[in-house]
Amino acid sequence: MICVLTGGTGGAKFVDGLRQVMPSEEITLVVNTGDDLLWWGLYVSPDIDSITYVLSGMLSRERGWGVKGDTFLCLQAMGQLGEPTWFHTGDRDLAVHLLRSRLLAEGRTLSEATSIVCGKLGVKARILPMSNSRVETRVDTPIGELSFEEYFVQRWYQDPVKSVRFAGASDAEPAPGVIEAITSADAVLLAPSNPVTSIGPILAVPGIREALLSARGKIAAISPIVGNSPVAGPAGILMAAQGLPCSIAGVAQAYEDFLDILVCDTRDARAADALRKNGLRVQCTQTIMRSAEDKAALAREVLALVSPAPSSAESSTSDTSFRPLGRQP
Repeated sequence: MICVLTGGTGGAKFVDGLRQVMPSEEITLVVNTGDDLLWWGLYVSPDIDSITYVLSGMLSRERGWGVKGDTFLCLQAMGQLGEPTWFHTGDRDLAVHLLRSRLLAEGRTLSEATSIVCGKLGVKARILPMSNSRVETRVDTPIGELSFEEYFVQRWYQDPVKSVRFAGASDAEPAPGVIEAITSADAVLLAPSNPVTSIGPILAVPGIREALLSARGKIAAISPIVGNSPVAGPAGILMAAQGLPCSIAGVAQAYEDFLDILVCDTRDARAADALRKNGLRVQCTQTIMRSAEDKAALAREVLALVSPAPSSAESSTSDTSFRPLGRQP
């Protein structure tokens, strides 16, 4: 059983690779909900939706979000009525938001609503929101504090960022099953997601970081940074705002207390050597996922790294005697 902490487009791509190389029934996904928002009165959970669509075969690969082949007639009509249209929701996508919103209005938790939607769409993996409590990623900018979707989608992440906080996190609890999924998994994987706004909200929920420290399986993170730039999106800007360098060293620093293995791109070989000298186990491989084959190859390599028997690739590039600095064997 594998547990994956994930969010964003990089996370969805990696999960797409995992589902190609292992049974979906053996995957539990703990998904960021810091991006969740109310849109036209409906509860939208962008990262849960992307993971659900990937695992149901519905995701639009051209856009990286939403449903493939979707139409946008409702969006057009709402614009004609003078309603905001900066958050692009397709018609089939809206059907999921309508169902989720109805279930929540009836008293179901976000976990329960997610399970029901997944069942209707034929998803066999277990998708868990990080929390059933409302946690909102807030980005502080010169024009004021913005929700993540306002900063990222509405304003195209053009505003300078002073800081990022996770409103409500200190009072939140992990959703049912999250702690057990982390502590009992054969391995825990941190997808190549933004460390600040995709993985950060998950780690901000009390109890989750502690669960990672006591996890029985190895913990591997795939870097979303290559060189000194994110593969996509504003990860570099957001990492700098939180005092992290935009590099694989910054990714390692974000996870340093529980991380066993960092997976980075081959172009970061020199930086990987520097991290190894500081005692971190690092594996260099091809991390850019342009095709289905790329996604599957990366997933296969990461699974080999966290398997009980070290692979030949691992032993040739890593110190297999490494013990993580933040965790005791």
